[in-house]
Amino acid sequence: MRKFKFLEHTADIKFQAYGKDIEEAFENSALAMFNSMYNSKIKDKEKFKIIVQGKDFESLLYNFLEELLFLLDSKNFFLSKIKNIKINKRRLKLEAEILGDDAKNYPISLNVKAITYNQMFVKKQENKWITQIVLDV
Repeated sequence: MRKFKFLEHTADIKFQAYGKDIEEAFENSALAMFNSMYNSKIKDKEKFKIIVQGKDFESLLYNFLEELLFLLDSKNFFLSKIKNIKINKRRLKLEAEILGDDAKNYPISLNVKAITYNQMFVKKQENKWITQIVLDV
């Protein structure tokens, strides 16, 4: 199964991410966001643990991606992979271990300003989960 695909958008970056479960779809959403900024291998030199909550799946995804952008802006952390991602669907809480490197070690081609709720969705379709996100660049 494909992890994500970029879609046509007039001014911003739009993509859909896929997963066999919601955790994999969220993980692939984060990878797509960072892939839009730099699309080669990132080293695993730093590690953070993050916890976010939401009021529904869309706000949980928004808060997750926003936390990753915050780490990029505040700690220069550029994501390479996500390990041990767990989503409590009842409490709408996500916990994950994230690995990456200092962003200054990579020629980042695009600046993502924000995640938007515009056209965002998180849904289960047949036997897979799909997310859609528009990034303000």
